[in-house]
Amino acid sequence: MKKYTLTVTCPSTRGIVAAVAGFLAGKGCNITDSSQFDDIETGRFFMRVSFLSEEDVGLEELRRDMAAEVAHFAMDYVFHDEAEKMKVVIMVSRFGHCLNDLLYRSRIGALPIDIVAVISNHMDYQKVVVNQDIPFHFIRVTKENKPQAEAQLMQVVEDSGAELVVLARYMQVLSDELCRKMSGRIINIHHSFLPSFKGANPYKQAFERGVKLIGATSHYVTADLDEGPIIEQDTVRVTHAQSAEDYVSLGRDVESQVLARAIHAHIHRRVFLNGNKTVVFPASPGSYASERMG
Repeated sequence: MKKYTLTVTCPSTRGIVAAVAGFLAGKGCNITDSSQFDDIETGRFFMRVSFLSEEDVGLEELRRDMAAEVAHFAMDYVFHDEAEKMKVVIMVSRFGHCLNDLLYRSRIGALPIDIVAVISNHMDYQKVVVNQDIPFHFIRVTKENKPQAEAQLMQVVEDSGAELVVLARYMQVLSDELCRKMSGRIINIHHSFLPSFKGANPYKQAFERGVKLIGATSHYVTADLDEGPIIEQDTVRVTHAQSAEDYVSLGRDVESQVLARAIHAHIHRRVFLNGNKTVVFPASPGSYASERMG
């Protein structure tokens, strides 16, 4: 039996859940997991459904027949085959903790993605990447060549068929044009000290101010630097007894975990853009299971 996911957004009104459930049942499909949210403030409805096609009804038939079934709801809907791994491009500079974490999670199946390329403005991780049979692209970025560098980046994305770009501590600001073109398809990770500690060495600044919480935020990239819709966040406590170097190490761990969780939510179609915010539904049972241990 094929397992599919259906995502739905539309204006809020009664009867949506019944219509979706009735349509799937009529097509011989069995719902295994369902989440929905009605945003009273925006008047938008969001829904994610995982289901089994028990009578071998395919995606094309589901897509075609759904259109007539829900036309009066003004519904935006997408069906996905859960067996298909999303193609991802990872971008990194000189901090490799997030890259290495994502490579490992992908290798053991804990993060079911197809890493089709790694792009960097440095050569530090070339061997790590190519040793895993993943294409590595070195694209130097300067003030003078930034438009050309971004054109090269987009060429890699388009040629590889990537659906998602992950900034795994990529320390270059993307242009407004690129952010608009890839809206909802670029995920970033950064510390959660903003706007308190901006600029160089934020962990040292935090240490000097005696903060008690270190955090990380993963979000969609927009033209507003580090202010896109938030997908995932987390924190870890620190004390007066820890050093600035401890802060960096602890921050590294929480950044890796938060980015991985954000990507997990995105690739499983659990994230919905809702203005400047997101709706993030819980993970379906079994979606964190790994294929192997190492």
